[in-house]
Amino acid sequence: MSNLHLGLKCTAGGTVDHSSSLSHDIGSLFLNDEYSDVVLTVGGNKFSAHKVILAARSNYFRALLYGGLRESQQDEIAIVGANLTAFKTLLKYIYTGLVNLGSEKEDVVLEILGLAHQYGFIELETAVCDYLKETLCTNNVCIIYDMASLYSLKGLSTVCEDFIDKNAPAVLSHESFMAVSPGALKSLIKRDSFCASEIQIFQAVKKWCENNSEISSDQLKEILSFIRLPLINLHDLLNEVRPTGLISPDTILDAIKAKNESRDTELQYRGYLMPGENVAVPSKDAIVLQGEMRANLLDGNTTNYDMDRGFTRHPIDDNNGQGILIKLGRQCIINHMRMLLWDKDHRAYSYFIEVSMDMKDWVRVLDHSKYHCRSWQFLHFPPRVVRYIKIVGTNNTINRVFHVVAFEAYYTKQQVKLHKGIIVPKENVALVNKSAKVIEGVSRARNNLLNCDINHYNWDSGYTCHQLGSGSICIQLGQPYYISSCKLLLWDCDDRTYSYYIESSVNGREWEIVAEKTREPCRSWQTLYFSPRPIVYIKIVGTFNSANEVFHCVHFEAPAQKGSEFRQRGDSSNTTTTTTQVALGQGQQAAAENTSQQPRGLDFREAPVRPIREENDTDDNDSDGEGKWMVAREGPPSDRSHDTVSVREKNSDASAEDSEEERNLEENEGAKGGT
Repeated sequence: MSNLHLGLKCTAGGTVDHSSSLSHDIGSLFLNDEYSDVVLTVGGNKFSAHKVILAARSNYFRALLYGGLRESQQDEIAIVGANLTAFKTLLKYIYTGLVNLGSEKEDVVLEILGLAHQYGFIELETAVCDYLKETLCTNNVCIIYDMASLYSLKGLSTVCEDFIDKNAPAVLSHESFMAVSPGALKSLIKRDSFCASEIQIFQAVKKWCENNSEISSDQLKEILSFIRLPLINLHDLLNEVRPTGLISPDTILDAIKAKNESRDTELQYRGYLMPGENVAVPSKDAIVLQGEMRANLLDGNTTNYDMDRGFTRHPIDDNNGQGILIKLGRQCIINHMRMLLWDKDHRAYSYFIEVSMDMKDWVRVLDHSKYHCRSWQFLHFPPRVVRYIKIVGTNNTINRVFHVVAFEAYYTKQQVKLHKGIIVPKENVALVNKSAKVIEGVSRARNNLLNCDINHYNWDSGYTCHQLGSGSICIQLGQPYYISSCKLLLWDCDDRTYSYYIESSVNGREWEIVAEKTREPCRSWQTLYFSPRPIVYIKIVGTFNSANEVFHCVHFEAPAQKGSEFRQRGDSSNTTTTTTQVALGQGQQAAAENTSQQPRGLDFREAPVRPIREENDTDDNDSDGEGKWMVAREGPPSDRSHDTVSVREKNSDASAEDSEEERNLEENEGAKGGT
């Protein structure tokens, strides 16, 4: 076969791409009488077209021209109700795929959007919506919102609503507001985030009614029902609202009664909605009104703080419940707060948070006064309109001062399940980045148990342990969570079995058993379910090891995550799962890899021991290197009545306790050998 080409250009791989020529040739048929087999008429203007092209580009025209309808037998079809310029632009788009929206007038662009929606040009509809989102302003947002509502264009409607929410007073006073449809008007004024003064909303609705006198009395009544009369002061109710006759005297009297007799927090306030934005910042005019060292709380610095600086505080006993008081720059809708409690030692705090609109009537949105909390707090509650936020510390397990390093307030679209104000988590919260920490147990690296590394463990490292009959492995979560399951991985590099039980607590003093496996031989993965409850502390107590006198745990998570065991060493084969135990069969593989290596265990004669957290040590993720073991002997923080405590003294006490632990472990490990 000849390898000569006939003068045609193609790629080295033999691909021919002449799509641009095809597009040009089809585009040349636009308004071309040649080969035309149908005429479309718009307001007396005729456009020559081609049925096959129209049908290929639009399901609407395919059904119209080839679906057996009357129009399929006609050579001329009238397009009723279409704007001439907009239809011609659409027809050009059908043939060429090109539209220059920037060169069209705004009303034409909206007509193009309507035609694209009517004839099913989804890509064009999306493109026009994106263009309109970029060109939103006070002059056009009402008419665009009206059309978005008419065609159920949710994305465009949402962008319009966000714009209107942020510019409500200007939108209300613009003449285009008078042209919105009754449905769009109701959708706007019933929103909590449509934030303007209620008397201004009433005056705008009154003017709208005067310009839309054809609406029915039922429609008018429904629209007026969305005006929140109790938010209008008494003078305006009597002198602005009553004379119009739009609101009945009885309704006005009911509003006055509600205003006088209801709690301020029960009034349905409007507020500014700024999703994902921290509104408790000086740039948004937020300030701290009460508390010592106020400048630190909202400065955004979450790293440079110590025992003397970088936090805001208040005395727990001598503050008359005033706490730390924050005033937002304006009334905002929020449902999420983040707060960093001072965490340079093992102390825990308790607190509650209240919000208000007038600094007189307060409503409690979070109450952790019965729970121990540490470090970062991730707090959720039902959305509320808020102007003032009060943080009141009720307990500090070291002294009688409450310290907050940073505070943030948000509205988030994240859906969080709550049980009596406590988060019911779906994801694992026993993580360092969720403020969890190991407060009792022995390991080579700080928080080994919580780092989610279930692949890198062997005879010498990658686990946390405790001596049988002495101590435990104890995890403190950052805040209370409503939990009904947990999962742990027992060390399984040979065929040994363990027995254990697990207790939980919210304050480190009162414990209850959530799982008891003291009479069962257990190994590898353990998945445990129990009745849901608030949990801050989880204590794992080993009672038996078939190989020696030490209990070893590689990984812990709460609540239990589905499939986490299958991440182990990339092997999901030979996996057995039950409600209480999951065995992957990888222990035999690991043991085979170590047949030439005798288990050394915890030889403290080779490695110095120190507390898991030193006085100036803040890195929760570092390792102390090969050969060093770390003993966490903090235990749940105990409540103290005195004002101060020396960190050095505290560490000295811990070191003395650790020395006792070292001696016990040395004696047992020397006798037993192995891990």
